[in-house]
Amino acid sequence: MAVLLCIGASSLFAQETRDPRVRAFVMPTRVVWTSPNSEKSSVANAEILLKEKYGQVPEGVFLSGSGCRMENRGKPASVLFDFGRELHGGVHLASGGRSKKAGVSVRVRFGESAAEAMAELGERGACNDHAIRDGVIDLPWLGSREIGNSGFRFARIDLVSEGVLLLESVRAVTLMRDMPYLGFFRCNDERLNEIWRTAAYTLHLCCQEYIWDGIKRDRLVWMGDMHPEIMAVAAVFGAQDVVNKSMDYMRATTAADRWMNNMPSYTLWWLRCQHDWYFYTGDAAYLRQHHEYIQALYANLDKFISDQNVCSLPNGFLDWPTKANQPAVDAGMHALMLMAYNDGIKMAAVLGDDDLQTRCAAGAARLKQHIPEPHDSKQVAALLALSGLREASDMNSEILARNATAGVSTFYGYYMLEAMAAAGDVQLGLDTVRDYWGAMLDMGATSFWEDFNVSWTNNAFRIDQMPVDGKKDIHGDYGDYCYKGFRHSFCHGWASGPAPWLTAHVLGIRPLEAGCRKVAVKPDLGDLAWAEGGYPTPLGVIRVRHEKGADGKIKTTVTAPEGVEIVR
Repeated sequence: MAVLLCIGASSLFAQETRDPRVRAFVMPTRVVWTSPNSEKSSVANAEILLKEKYGQVPEGVFLSGSGCRMENRGKPASVLFDFGRELHGGVHLASGGRSKKAGVSVRVRFGESAAEAMAELGERGACNDHAIRDGVIDLPWLGSREIGNSGFRFARIDLVSEGVLLLESVRAVTLMRDMPYLGFFRCNDERLNEIWRTAAYTLHLCCQEYIWDGIKRDRLVWMGDMHPEIMAVAAVFGAQDVVNKSMDYMRATTAADRWMNNMPSYTLWWLRCQHDWYFYTGDAAYLRQHHEYIQALYANLDKFISDQNVCSLPNGFLDWPTKANQPAVDAGMHALMLMAYNDGIKMAAVLGDDDLQTRCAAGAARLKQHIPEPHDSKQVAALLALSGLREASDMNSEILARNATAGVSTFYGYYMLEAMAAAGDVQLGLDTVRDYWGAMLDMGATSFWEDFNVSWTNNAFRIDQMPVDGKKDIHGDYGDYCYKGFRHSFCHGWASGPAPWLTAHVLGIRPLEAGCRKVAVKPDLGDLAWAEGGYPTPLGVIRVRHEKGADGKIKTTVTAPEGVEIVR
C-alpha cells in the first residue's frame, strides 16, 4: 500500500509547476495618517504596528491593547501605512480578540503613492485593472488573512463593518525571484549611485513569473519593453532563465505571420532581444531552438519593405510620447526594422543559415536606401543614430542635446543615452541621468515610472506625502494615453536603462564577442573623479575601478575571470 501511495503521489507532483519566486515579510516603516477620532470612529495605538511582529494572534499574550484598536461606531476607522519602498506582493493582516467572536470586514487599498492609497475607485484613474488594489475582505476572529498581489508602497486599512477590531499586525508579503545582485556600480556622485540601485531594483521587481512590464498595471509580457530590461538583467544579475522563459512565451503565443502583443515593432524587438541575449550568453543552443521561427519571421517581414524601400509595417508604435507624431513614428519604425535586419545577418551566421543571411542582408541593403528625418523626436533621433542611418554626432547636436530633459521618456531614454554615448557625449548622458531619473527620486520614488516629465515636479508634492493644498499631485494629476492619473504605473521595467548604460559607458564594460569571452573596458568618467563596479559574465564577474588623476588621465584596475579577455 505504501508503494502505491508513493507512486500516486509522484504522479500528482509531476504535474506541479514550482513558483520561481520566494516570499518575505516587510514591516511598515511609518503610520502616515489615521482617521480623526470622533463619536463615530476611533483609532488607538496605531504606532505599535511598526514594531517587529510575528504574524500570530494574539502576539504572545492575551492582552487587550497589544494591537491597534480600531472602532467603527457608524463610520470607518482607517490607518495608512508606508512600507518605505515599492514592493510586489500583498499584505498579511492578523486580527486579535473582540467582545464578540464574529468576523469583521476591512477594506484594503494599495497605492504606489500615498495619494493613490487614499483615492476612491474611479477617482482620477484609480482602478483595479490587472490587479485588485482596492477591495473588501472579511477577517476571522483570532486569525489572519492575506490580500494581494499588486505593486505598492502604501496600504490603507479601513474597518468598514461596525464594531471593534484589534489589529495585531500588518506585514507586507513580498513575492520576488531570488536573484543575487552580481553587478554593481559606485562612484563619487551618490545621486548616480542611487539611480543605478533604483534602476536595478525596478527591474528586479518586474522579474516575476515572467518579465512583466509593471507590477501594479501591465502585469504582462510586453515584448518591446523587454529590450532595456534584458540589457539591465545582463548588467545586474547575469544570465537568468526568466529572460528565456519570457521570450519563449511570446513565441509560443504568436504565430510567425502575426505580431507580438499585436504590434509589429514588438516582433522586431523580439528579434533584437534574441540577438542581444545570444551575444551576452553565447548560448547558441538556445538560439537554434528558435531557428525555424526566426526564418519565418523574416520571410513575413520581407513583405513589409515597400517598392520604395521603406518600412511599411502597419500600426507603428515606438513609445507613448511619440504616438501623436506619426511622421516620427514612421521614421523610427524604419530605423528599428533596419536594426532587426542587421541583427538577423549576425544570427544567421551563428545558425549557419546562408539563405537567411542572404535574405537579411538584402533586406538591410534595401532599407538603407531610405534615410528618414528625425521629425524633432529624440526617440527617433536615437534610433536613426544607432541604426547607422544618421551620424550619431549630428543627431546628438541637432536633437538630443537640445532643451535638456524635454522630450526624454523612461523607455526610449535608454536609447537616447546610447546614442549620446555613440556620439562621444557621455557627459550629456550623465547630466540626463541625473536630471531626469534623479528628478523622480526627488519626488520620493523608490522605483522608476512608466512615464515622467520633469515639468510635472513644478509645485507638486512628493509621492510619500499626503495631498498638500495648493500643490499638484504628481501621481493623480498627470499621465496620458493609457496611464492617466492613478492608473499610471510607478514601477515599470522599461525605465531601468540607466543601470546598463552606466555600466557600459561610464565603467566602459562592453562585450566584444559572444558569451563575453572578449570584453572591452574603456571608461568615460565625464565629470566624475572615480567609479568602480562589477559586470556578471557567464564566466564570472569582471570588477573594475577607475580613478581620474590631476592630469585628467584615468588609472584603471581590472580583475577578470578566467576565460575572459580584456581589451583596453
